[in-house]
Order: sequence, then C-alpha cells, then structure tokens
Amino acid sequence: MANQKLIAGVDSSTQSCKVVIRDGVTGELVREGRATHPDGTEVNPAYWVSALDTAISAAGGLDGVEAISIGGQQHGMVALDAQGKVIRDALLWNDTRSADAATALNKELGGNAETAKQIGSVLVASFTATKLRWLADSEKDSAAKVAGVALPHDWLSWQLQHSKGEALDFGKLFSDRSEASGTGYFDPTTSQYRRDILAKVLRTDREIYLPKIISPAQFGGITPSGIPIAPGAGDNAAAALGIQAQAGDVVVSLGTSGTAFAVSETPTHDASGQVAGFADATGRYLPLVCTLNAARILDAATRILGKTHDEVGALALSAKPGANGLSLLPYFEGERTPNRPHATGVFGGMNLNNSNAADIARAMVEGMLCGLVDAVDALEKLGVNVKRIILIGGAAKNPAVSQIAAALFGREVLVPPAGEYVANGAARQAAWALLGGDSAPIWDLGKIEKVSAIATPDVVERYRTLRDRTENWS
Repeated sequence: MANQKLIAGVDSSTQSCKVVIRDGVTGELVREGRATHPDGTEVNPAYWVSALDTAISAAGGLDGVEAISIGGQQHGMVALDAQGKVIRDALLWNDTRSADAATALNKELGGNAETAKQIGSVLVASFTATKLRWLADSEKDSAAKVAGVALPHDWLSWQLQHSKGEALDFGKLFSDRSEASGTGYFDPTTSQYRRDILAKVLRTDREIYLPKIISPAQFGGITPSGIPIAPGAGDNAAAALGIQAQAGDVVVSLGTSGTAFAVSETPTHDASGQVAGFADATGRYLPLVCTLNAARILDAATRILGKTHDEVGALALSAKPGANGLSLLPYFEGERTPNRPHATGVFGGMNLNNSNAADIARAMVEGMLCGLVDAVDALEKLGVNVKRIILIGGAAKNPAVSQIAAALFGREVLVPPAGEYVANGAARQAAWALLGGDSAPIWDLGKIEKVSAIATPDVVERYRTLRDRTENWS
C-alpha cells in the first residue's frame, strides 16, 4: 500500500537470524525471512553478517524500508583491534569457560552484594566482563590487541553503516542501555559505563572504544543506502517491546535459554545473584532471571524418545502430573541460575514404574519449566508485582508446555500467538524512532490464549529437593 511506512526488525539470536518487515503504524507483517547461525558457544561474527544478508534477501530486500533496528543475543564478547577488525571468534553468552573469572571479579569488586550495588547484577560466566577477563588471563596476545569491545547487536548495527571494504569508524559504534547492562562494566541506574571496572577486567589502563549509548527512540546511524538505524536492544528487552509488556507483566521466554523478566520502574540489586538488574529498551528496568536450559531440553527429549516435538508433548500430557515420581534437573549445558556452570543433568526418583516414554517426556517438560518457576519466585522475592505471566518462545509452541506451565506456576498463563517477538520488538522500536512520540506504537498482537490448570505444587517441591540435594555434586 502506498501509505505504508515500512520498518524492519532483526533478531540475531544464538541459532538464527530473523528479519520482519512491518507497517510501522499498524504493525501488519508485510514479509519476513530467516537464516541459520553456526552451532557452538563461540563463532566468527562474519557469520552473523552473512546470515543477516541472507535473511534480508529472503524477506524480499529492504526496498521501501524507512527504518531498521537490530535485537540480538546479549553478553557476547566481540573483541576489536585498532582497525576495528575482530581479534578472535566471539564468545557467546552460553560459553561457560569464564566461570572462574566471574568468581574472581566478584571478589575483586568487593563481594556479591557490592558488585550488585555497582552494576545491578552479580557477575556470572555469561557477562561480557568475565569473558574479557578470561581473554586477559588465557590469551594474553589477543588481549593486548583489544582496542574496542562490541556486543552482537551493536556490532551488527555498526556493520550496517559501512560499505563492503570501507574502513570501520569507531565513532559510528552505538548501543542502548539494555545491551550495555549485560556487560558487567555498565551501571543501569546512572546509564554510564564503569570504565574503572573495565580497566580492572582487562588489567590495562589503555582507553578502550565502547559503543555510545543512545536513547530508545533515537537513530544512531544510517546505512549506505540511506536507511536510519534505531538503537536496537538485547534480546529479552526487545522481546518485552515486542510483547508490549507493561508493569506487572512477567514474560517467561522459552528459547535456547529460559528467561523470566519483568518491566519495572525501579532498578534492582540482588546480592544473591539470581536476578540480574538489567535495563529495558524504554528507559525503565528489566529485572531478569536466566536459565541456560530451555528449548534444547525438548530437543533432547525428541532424541531420547525418538519422537517429534508434538509427539513428546502428547506423551507428556498423557502422563500424570509429577511423572509418577520422576524428576529432571535439566542442567544439560551447566546452569546459570543457580550458578552451576559445570553441572550436568540429573534424573531423580527413577524406578521400574516410571521407566516409560510418557513419564520421561513429562519429567523433561516439568524439569525445564520448574527452573522458570524458581525464576518467577526470585522476582517476587525482590518485590516485583506479578500480575500476569506471559509465555513466549519456541518451546511455548509445544502443545504440552502451556498446560504444564499453568499447573506448575499455579496461576493462569497467557500465550500470545506464535511470533518472532525479538524481531517484532526491534521493528516496534524502529517504528517509534521513525514516527516519534512518547512511547512505541501499540500494535494488535492477535488473539491471546488463556490457559489454566490444577496447581501442582508438590511437583515443584520435589524438583527443589533434587536441586538442593545435588548442590555440591559439581
């Protein structure tokens, strides 16, 4: 339509790149495309550019697009030399080799409570700062070359501003509060980098280029073809924008990782380390709990049982709540919350009676979700007012997940239509910057399913018993 104002939103996630092109006023989806990323916990960022190009092409190109914004996986370390070239493969959020560095940095900053006071969060292996400390200790030659540090989404926004072969200009590197709040050297309360912490992390007094922080509805740059680029955001902050979350909403996102986050008017500082005190993409805050193991637990279930995802869901629903006493601690890739980076998965309570496909499927779905029940509980203990629970992400599409989630949370769960909410949030941000106004435009999300079930607190308690019994196993 001639009067459409087209905007593009990008989700450069761990596993893939998605591009949506929407009408900035109505939010109507016009076209979309996607491309895959390589597996692993470290990757050459060049693959992100290639996937973005492929996804844009699959979406029909950017002709007619008036603004673009990129949402991306948070925390990843992109170390840059003085010419702006990537020094080594980027370490992603789910790379746990910097766990010891996180412990050391928390101590150097005065302990967990003092660290949380300074940067809103207790450092764990996912944070960029810990990866930089690992670099300084383990790859000294690479660390000596570091002249700048970017994160995945702001690195891609930077690449979009340069033609192929053009010299990279550090002055064009920009980001937003939500992404910066996951570095470990940024204070979300003051919206300022803590360069003193960065110097301590890298063990250097050299001046390091960092992305300038721009406001939520401001354009930070422009593509060679003239498309302005909005600030972008970390993936969870972008998802909150995409789902149009308001105060009192807790969004439970089941992607590669599992997250529970809430929009808050005030910052949080959790000395226990369970809740990260991030910023959101609107100028507010996004207290967040992250688990490393979510959708991939269902992937593992398909391999273990030799079934499709829908078949696993059907099996889980055919079993009794609690899987006849079988519980799963789903630490297949270590765990971030609780902080057990070297842990492995554990089945507890297995016997001849529950050694069957249905109970195994049920236990795997329940185990995946119980970690998120703990996450919402941690938010409530910090004073977050939980009015609604909204379930999104790839695993939320499974027919068993919403039913079992409602039983485990003990309250109604809202399930919006399946969608690319990180990309949609980035698109909504681009529309906000393009159209102006005090807040992002309101779009029709479609029919939201309301799911209720009989509460099963005994299942959660048995999970927690297994969690606590295995605390010192690794």
